[in-house]
Amino acid sequence: MAKGLSDIAKGQAHLVLPSARLKRLGVERQTPGSIALPRLDLDRIATLAQKLEAKADAPIGSTSVIDRAGLELLALALLLPAIIVIPLGKPSLEGEALQVVRAEAIEQYRRGSAARLAIVSRAPVPLEGAEQTEFVVFRGGEGLRDQVAILVGKPDLSGPVLTRLHSACLTGDLFGSLKCDCGDQLRETVRYMAENGGGVLLYLDQEGRGNGIANKIRAYALQTQGLDTYEADEALGLDMDQRGFDFAALMLHQLGVSRITLLTNNPEKIAAMRRSGIEVTTHRRIFGRETADNLTYIATKRSRAGHLGDERS
Repeated sequence: MAKGLSDIAKGQAHLVLPSARLKRLGVERQTPGSIALPRLDLDRIATLAQKLEAKADAPIGSTSVIDRAGLELLALALLLPAIIVIPLGKPSLEGEALQVVRAEAIEQYRRGSAARLAIVSRAPVPLEGAEQTEFVVFRGGEGLRDQVAILVGKPDLSGPVLTRLHSACLTGDLFGSLKCDCGDQLRETVRYMAENGGGVLLYLDQEGRGNGIANKIRAYALQTQGLDTYEADEALGLDMDQRGFDFAALMLHQLGVSRITLLTNNPEKIAAMRRSGIEVTTHRRIFGRETADNLTYIATKRSRAGHLGDERS
């Protein structure tokens, strides 16, 4: 930029943090807050935004529509939720490399993206143990990411159709990470559907409960310091679960599915489908292996997020 920020700023900068991060800083509140920045001290900002042992060092102020839209923009970009807001005046900014986005456009983006959900490609993709399988790719949902419906076998779409909403997990699904049970659940789902008349597996681009792979690995690093999965997300300023499932219901509707048997341990997925007009006639729990590395993770999901436990014994 031809001018420095100090040349066009018309007010004091402030740091906006979500309630989860403020809680970690020792401030209990239900909404985001702002911290005044008399000067842009990058070390102070990094400490307040990221350091595990940090505490609030100034009063917490309220936030504006712009502040909250900024946090939503970071969430859409899968970035850490800490934003520096600098009020600008209205002098001529001709020639400046500034991109103007209205707060209303940011706030409405997710809803609009879900409404524009559309099938962009589909083809048979035989899988091990489920050779009669078709992949259907949707564009939209959350941002411009692609979402995939895997039709296993030839399910009777008049229902109820065996269905699973599976959030992508690179570490577990692809590499067999022992820190979670995601990969086991994915493969067990395909096997069960293939052996029971087929079904629809929605593979949703929601890595790390909607936080993205970078933040997921940041949370893993914090877990090595003794935090559980939700405490680690909170320390990063992330909510317990950032995922939405309304667009998953739209995927099912576009596939002609309105009645389902949901394979899940997560009560929120059941509730989300029902809120979105999908009839959940029943649900079946789906489990992976419990290992020394994922026992705490699985127990924490049950105790803190209300996931359903294994009562097979």
